[in-house]
Amino acid sequence: MTGSSRLKTYHSVETTKTLYRVKPASSACFCPLSPVPCLWALTFSVSELRSITVKEEGWTFLICKLKEASTPLPALHFHQGGSREFLESLRRFALLTESPDDEMCLLVSTPNKALSQSFENLLDDNSFGLVHKFRKDPYVATLGGFSKVTNYIFDALRGSEEQHQRPPEEVADLLGEVIPGLEINQQEEPGFEVITRIDLGTRPQVMRREPVSVDNWTKHQDPEGRMINIPHLKHTIFKGGLCHAMRKEAWKFLLGYFPWDSTLEERKALQRSKTDEYFRMKLQWKSVSEEQERRNSRLRDYRSLIEKDVNRTDRTNRFYEGIDNPGLALLHDILMTYCMYDFDLGYVQGMSDLLSPILYVMENEVDAFWCFVSFMDQMHQNFEEQMQGMKTQLIQLSTLLRLLDLAFWNYLESQDSGYLYFCFRWLLIRFKRELSFQDVLRLWEVMWTSLPCLNFHLLVCCAILDSEKQKIMEENYGFNEILKHINELSMKLDIEEILQKAEGICLQIKSCKVCSLSMFN
Repeated sequence: MTGSSRLKTYHSVETTKTLYRVKPASSACFCPLSPVPCLWALTFSVSELRSITVKEEGWTFLICKLKEASTPLPALHFHQGGSREFLESLRRFALLTESPDDEMCLLVSTPNKALSQSFENLLDDNSFGLVHKFRKDPYVATLGGFSKVTNYIFDALRGSEEQHQRPPEEVADLLGEVIPGLEINQQEEPGFEVITRIDLGTRPQVMRREPVSVDNWTKHQDPEGRMINIPHLKHTIFKGGLCHAMRKEAWKFLLGYFPWDSTLEERKALQRSKTDEYFRMKLQWKSVSEEQERRNSRLRDYRSLIEKDVNRTDRTNRFYEGIDNPGLALLHDILMTYCMYDFDLGYVQGMSDLLSPILYVMENEVDAFWCFVSFMDQMHQNFEEQMQGMKTQLIQLSTLLRLLDLAFWNYLESQDSGYLYFCFRWLLIRFKRELSFQDVLRLWEVMWTSLPCLNFHLLVCCAILDSEKQKIMEENYGFNEILKHINELSMKLDIEEILQKAEGICLQIKSCKVCSLSMFN
């Protein structure tokens, strides 16, 4: 590399997150790639980078621009190649996105902002073979904007290969968390890397029931409005869901906004209190002036992303269709107010998908907000910076599938799909993009009963995969074909059939008294 003055000046870029200065090198500073002293060395933090512009002049040179710098940085010239490797290495520390104004300019974002951006704007890293296939796969785009798997997400999901390195006792604990009541005995035999288990036996047939009616719901209330015989009521909801007329009231209980043992008068008082609290928070962002917002980049980013997402959320639904739809305005205001409620998380793409059905059912801004808050309490880890919730669920799902169908799991593993990242969108927003709007309402209210276990959504994933495994294996689908096939299931799934199979799988596992695992390698 040479400096912009074309003198043989050497530069080094230190890709760390801890150094926050640009400094000239002392006379004793040497470039590690050169036997001669550097005239000066360049050091800066990746978090200080605003953009990198790629230029060609017989060779490639890069122009780095910092967010705050009084003196422009010299260009980095790569006379003998290496610019591509440099950028690939940089992608391990930051997210590079193409500027909408200049295709040769890459905008730089460090990981702490990764999830507050639209996932569709994040570039993936081809450091891993699997991700390299993603980049070549035209069907990645059809997964939906936010559901592209980025280098940042892949780092979180892959971790240290812990899916294969967990000791047997941890696997037992993991399965016990997924399916409470499952008894697992571990037998360690050095030299063996197999799973042995008693045959799960025949899967029991499961029948679904009619939705809970208004009359049935009323029978579960005492004269003062307290809910009674709650376990039976939850079981009835799990088996059949709710009629639409009951959802507005029942969802408040299922989500924890209303306590099950509260009286009608206590609930009215709670709503009055929560209404005051909501509008105090709403006033906080409503009263921010344009001048204040110019100095608050996080609020500005949250607002921009919310406005973008709201305008494309469920626009075919009557509640949200058309121009200047009041439903869209409520969606926007609730999401902005949630940023005041939880400013650390703020808004992350995908959250509008979780709010939309709740607002549709509640038809009330305040009730929808507090129900959404309760739902986000369950889903919070899915959207946090480290994505620990998504990582844990994918590991649990892979472990569960391996128990249920080792042959299918082995096939997926042979096609670089054992991590089940094609289920990422299913888990992130609870099948919101996979089912029709009415089927989403049914699935969510069933899951909110927490029956037969807290992780019933993982059994729903297994039920869908169980229905598709024959086609995937018989057609010998590879990585790309699996991804394409799973994506094309969207809006073609039968929710009642899925719920039947998922419950049957749960009963089948629980009927297996002992599962012996020598080692999950």
